[in-house]
Amino acid sequence: MDKALELEIKKFTAAELAAGVSLSDIQNHINAEFKTSLTYMDVRILASTLDVDWQALDPNAKKAAEPAAEEPAAAPDTVEPETAAEPAADGEISDTVVEVSKLARPGMMLSGSVKFASGSSAEWYVDNMGRLGLENLVGEKPTPEDIEKFQIELDKAVRKVMGR
Repeated sequence: MDKALELEIKKFTAAELAAGVSLSDIQNHINAEFKTSLTYMDVRILASTLDVDWQALDPNAKKAAEPAAEEPAAAPDTVEPETAAEPAADGEISDTVVEVSKLARPGMMLSGSVKFASGSSAEWYVDNMGRLGLENLVGEKPTPEDIEKFQIELDKAVRKVMGR
């Protein structure tokens, strides 16, 4: 596909996503209007490269963000396991939360996200060579204590995923 056509398809896809059109419908429109044959996965990968606020497009996220007008926001009865603070090995509560993605990113063995006790967050990965890395840091640079807690919580999360 030439660069001009690819750019037009990207612009079209971004506009359609902003309008709330599903990826499946976007695929059908692209194939009809641009006389090309992209698979659903092609469109999904193309959409993932766009600068799109996916949370703003998720109707479930909007409902969760807006509490019902008639009822005051009540405290939840249960805490979701991935957001709950886990007791550390020494009995202390850790404010560092590590999540393991169900699908690893391409070229990675594992990947996920971390919210540090200091309030910063980032994405983490373990590449196919076994190297651990952090990227897309939001907030202040993690302290050495944050990194230590992250490594402990990552170990726990990976063991849980592996069933150990």
